[in-house]
Amino acid sequence: MKNVSMPMKPGLFTVLALTAFAANSILCRLALEGPAIDAASFTTVRLSSGALALLIFSSLTSKSFPSGLGGSWSAASLLFLYAVPFSFAYLSLSAGTGALILFAAVQLTMILAALLAGERPAQLEWLGLVAALAGLVYLVSPGLSAPSAAGSVLMGLAGISWGLYSLLGRGVQDPIRVTTGNFVRAVPFTFLVSAVAFRSLELSGRGVLLAVLSGALTSGLGYVVWYAALPGLSSTRAATVQLSVPVRAAVGGVLFLFETVTFRLLLSAALILGGIGLSLLGKRKENQ
Repeated sequence: MKNVSMPMKPGLFTVLALTAFAANSILCRLALEGPAIDAASFTTVRLSSGALALLIFSSLTSKSFPSGLGGSWSAASLLFLYAVPFSFAYLSLSAGTGALILFAAVQLTMILAALLAGERPAQLEWLGLVAALAGLVYLVSPGLSAPSAAGSVLMGLAGISWGLYSLLGRGVQDPIRVTTGNFVRAVPFTFLVSAVAFRSLELSGRGVLLAVLSGALTSGLGYVVWYAALPGLSSTRAATVQLSVPVRAAVGGVLFLFETVTFRLLLSAALILGGIGLSLLGKRKENQ
């Protein structure tokens, strides 16, 4: 029986982690509607509760926890530069559109970083990259159904920051301890943003609860589950399965926020996700 259940764990962890990533978009949109909480406070509560949840988890599970705080200030700065624009972008973007821009920017950042590092893509990779860029340009191009320009730029910045954060964290020996340290280090920055945006302060029990759920559950513990899934995934598969997150977020937006799915979003999603999928497929074939 053990031989049957063990291979299922990476699959289960993967589904839970990807659902958590998509839920971040849903929780943020739910919190900012009304609004139940302002964007700056949402970010502060989110990262603070995430840091607390990770500290508790690390203290209970990691033997190396007492040796000191992991992570680095550079990684924490990138985490901060992801979290703040993410929240403010969702003041004007739907859940599905925001998630699509975010994960497109993440993947394109990592692909471009590989190009700058000297990797020579195959033709299929180039075709995928061009298709993904075309889809992103089409999504944010002017028009009646185009998403907010400011929101798109902010979510693009969030995606670039998350992509660089991911690149910086590749190959770390103790990812949970490092992530805990990065969350803890990022919290003071968020309080500065809240102080600057004090005039826009908006707090309610519902908003704080949604921010805590986003920080402690779908961010902090969501990353723990993702790290548990990674050993059972190849690099290509790990990148590919993340393409389902915008789809999950869009479905959640329809179910919980009653958002509409436009033709522009559907076509852009097909180009972006299909393009990135082609690029990853080309990379996989080249490595075989």
